[in-house]
Parts: sequence; C-alpha cells; structure tokens
Amino acid sequence: MDLDLKHILTASMLLFAVIDIVGNIPIIIDLRRKTGHIQSGKATIIAGIILIVFLFVGQSLLNLIGITVNQFAIAGSFVLFFLALEMILGITLFKEDDESPMSDASVFPIAFPLVAGPGSLTSILSLRAEFNVQNIVIAIIINMIIMFVVLKASNRIERWLGQNGIRILRKVFGVILLAIAVKIFTTGVQNIFA
Repeated sequence: MDLDLKHILTASMLLFAVIDIVGNIPIIIDLRRKTGHIQSGKATIIAGIILIVFLFVGQSLLNLIGITVNQFAIAGSFVLFFLALEMILGITLFKEDDESPMSDASVFPIAFPLVAGPGSLTSILSLRAEFNVQNIVIAIIINMIIMFVVLKASNRIERWLGQNGIRILRKVFGVILLAIAVKIFTTGVQNIFA
C-alpha cells in the first residue's frame, strides 16, 4: 500500500468541501422536521458505497465511452469551480428536481444526491487522476465518519454554530474548493499535453 498522508488530507479536504455536510445542516434539519427521523447510519453507509463503487467503476465507464480520466478531471474541475462559486457567493447554479413527499430521507435526498451527488462523483474521478486509490478510499471513509457524526449531532451543531457560523464555514470551504478546482484543472491540462 502506498499511503501518503498529504494526499489523504488533500483528498479529505476536497471531499469535505464538495459534500459540504456542515453547510447542509439547515437542509438536514428541514428534512428531519418533514420526515420525523433520519437514519444516520443508513445514509452514511449508502453514500459511502456509492462513492467507493464509483471510484472503481467510474474509470471503466469512461473508457467505455472513450474519455480519459484527465479529460474527465478537467471537466470535473469546471463543476467544482461552479460549486465553489455557489458556496462563496451564496447563489444557486445547480437546480435539483422538484422534491416529492418522502417517508425516509436517509437514502434520497441525503445519501444521494446530497452527499454522493454530481460534485462528489466528479471529485472522486478527478482525484483518481492524481492520487492512489488507497488514499482516496481512506479520504472517503474519513468523510463518511464526519457525515455520520454531523447527521447524529445536526441539531446541536446548528445551535452551536448559528446561522452566521454556518455561512462563514461555507464561504471558507468555497475558497478552498475553488483553489483545488484550479489545481485539478492545471494538473489535468499538463497531463494531457505531457
């Protein structure tokens, strides 16, 4: 195993910024009010499985349609760039489908697409272009542990941070995500033309 602490930390921070589980606390609390209960463990396990399966199957899927990981990473960097703009500017560029009444929000919309959504799936393959798979799997597991803790303690976290604290956190991680998007773009371009 070729474990690299720096790569694990970078991948973990990128996924943490893209998943934005802390920034989604207001959405989680609203879903908890509507459905009565969110199964934190179920949501965490399903999201983790989706992300890890996509890490291994995503590249084969791309090969099937004739796209390299570096090309996907460049395309993904644009998605991350716009997600970062959403976080920094407080605007909505990506619109979700109309929400339908739900009895269990643990799978939809929390596990998918809130956590394992377009941004995080793109990030997984973008990271795969740069880092070893083992480091990315560890980063996914770290983020799933954080997700579980946040889902369990969402009401307490919201009271502790307050609305302003959550807004500040979203903006800070938006700037980090923007810098990482630029890094993924430049690395992808360099790898294509190398």
